[in-house]
Amino acid sequence: MAQETTVRRVTDEQDMAAALRIREEVFVGEQGVTLEEEHDGLDELASTTHVLAVAPDGEPVGTARLLTDPEHPGVVHVGRVAVRQAGRGTGVGRALMAEVERVALADHAVEGPEGRAVRVELSAQETAIGFYTTLGYAISGERYLDARIWHRDASKTLTAASDG
Repeated sequence: MAQETTVRRVTDEQDMAAALRIREEVFVGEQGVTLEEEHDGLDELASTTHVLAVAPDGEPVGTARLLTDPEHPGVVHVGRVAVRQAGRGTGVGRALMAEVERVALADHAVEGPEGRAVRVELSAQETAIGFYTTLGYAISGERYLDARIWHRDASKTLTAASDG
């Protein structure tokens, strides 16, 4: 059950290895993405945050990553959202997205006229568009192929009241 699933930041090599195993299982094993496409060199950047969903029995069941670019403050990119088959439809994906959104707002929001805000962008596989729209993401642009999988761009702006 998702309410029993814990989502935490990846802070050690063991959790990072678990996140990479899940991504390889889902993207490479199930979806036919090549290892070269999956390993894009962005995982090791200091500005990248990874999260890992862990079931009550301690088994890692999902992962996601958050990319930031210092040249674009207030904008983040969520990617590599992957949930093992056993965790699908149980709320694990929602829990992963809630945590990356929490991190995005807490760590990457910038002050604006409506308070602190961050724009969360992602490239949604077309089969997952319904999932992202239920989370409040707006789909935009034309469809495009990425690793031979149809995608569409999606975004959502998160806001928090200013402290002052």
